[in-house]
Amino acid sequence: MRKKNTEVISDYKIMVLDDEVGIIDSLSVVLRRSGYRFIGLTNPVEAIERLRSERFDLLILDYIMEPIHGDEVVAKIREFNRDLYILLLTGHKDLAPPLETIKQLEIQGYCEKSDRFDQLLLLIESGVKSITQRQTITRFKDGLNSILQALPKIYQLQPIGNILEEILAEVLPFANSQNAFILIDDVTNHALGSKSIFKGIGDYNVDIESLVLKLNPMMMEKIGYSRMAKKIVKLQNGVIFPLVNEYSQAMGVIFVESDNFEDGIKLLEIYANQAASSINNAFLHSLVNVKNEELNKTYDELKTRYMDTIEALRLAVDAKDVYTRGHSERVAYYAVKIGKEFGLPTQELEMLKIGGIFHDIGKIGTADDILLKTEKLDNKEYEEIKKHPIKGAHILSAVSMFTEVVPIVKCHHERVDGKGYPEGLKENQIPFLAKIISVADAFDAMTSDRLYRSKLDLDEAIRQLINGAGTQFDANVVNVFVKLLEDFHVMRQELAYTYEK
Repeated sequence: MRKKNTEVISDYKIMVLDDEVGIIDSLSVVLRRSGYRFIGLTNPVEAIERLRSERFDLLILDYIMEPIHGDEVVAKIREFNRDLYILLLTGHKDLAPPLETIKQLEIQGYCEKSDRFDQLLLLIESGVKSITQRQTITRFKDGLNSILQALPKIYQLQPIGNILEEILAEVLPFANSQNAFILIDDVTNHALGSKSIFKGIGDYNVDIESLVLKLNPMMMEKIGYSRMAKKIVKLQNGVIFPLVNEYSQAMGVIFVESDNFEDGIKLLEIYANQAASSINNAFLHSLVNVKNEELNKTYDELKTRYMDTIEALRLAVDAKDVYTRGHSERVAYYAVKIGKEFGLPTQELEMLKIGGIFHDIGKIGTADDILLKTEKLDNKEYEEIKKHPIKGAHILSAVSMFTEVVPIVKCHHERVDGKGYPEGLKENQIPFLAKIISVADAFDAMTSDRLYRSKLDLDEAIRQLINGAGTQFDANVVNVFVKLLEDFHVMRQELAYTYEK
């Protein structure tokens, strides 16, 4: 406990002023043992000059001194320093200055001199807490002033790139940081679809390819979670703030890299809200001075790199378990087949394909000893497995291009009877495309060899689908798929040609 306490309070600097050398020596031992930085002086004039030129957090001084008394010393100090925390020592309570004098000079406390310093140490600890609170309030006030001064810059009618640079430049001081980035949606050109705009500073002042390499699976998941839940996410090396506009829509995120952001986190939250309004204001006024062809190029590069990254993650999931290799491609194939039978438009068929390919991406963070277990999973292991749909949804939510696929990935293990996961949705609460993925996923799982069982034959797999219709699966989807499976041998040939050539 003592060591921890020493580490916490060692930043506080105390001056003791007393014309008795013995008091100085005694307090020196007591205060240094308690972890405080300490300077002892016997000359009041010298002490005043030191306080004028150096920063001290707390002054302990004797009242009866030569050539001037303690109250006179304090009066001179208050002429240039109103913030110094002051404790007064008296040889006897009858020799203390009047209460009115203590209030007028803003002396925070006094105690009698004694061979024991317990009371004084309590007063010092109380003083340190007050100083800490006052410093926090001051930082917060200064931070709010900085925000107010920054607002005109970020609300100016200027290109979005300039606005983002101004936002990042203002963010860094709040968290004692040098590295940050913004990832937001561009909604100014609906004909081009939703796009993501990236701007970084410090270590994140990189091209898009380098950015994506920095977005490891955990980072992608946390960014996505911050956006979906509209919540601040604290990491070991920083904090993610969602950018939420006045319509309660998540536009993107700001990430600030820092290991010391606790004091500034509320300020950052306030500033993030202002930044979101500023960005939204720029979009509403169509003040994005980026050529469409450049935006298209940036978007295509980001999409390609991000798709490549997630595809690499998906392959890493497949590589963990030889028995599930090719599973995602087959699920995507079956899902698109089912979608075509329902007459779904091309856009939804593409969503089914991407959703099928990435439906298990959340398993990237699942331990091998769970994924590769040959026996039945225990309750704790099963609960861990059940997290993969929501983790996958977070990873895909990191950038806006996968927004429409997120509900499919998130809900592919929901059941129409409400007994699925992660949210226990039922019937029409489950997206229709997720219902299709659910049937395709279950069928391929049943007809593939797994570590814990051999595959089922086609007839038994169909029987299982029919038995689950109306409880686990959507009955209409099952009926359509069962009819498709009459040509299962043709489908197998198509799969072999498409994915195994």
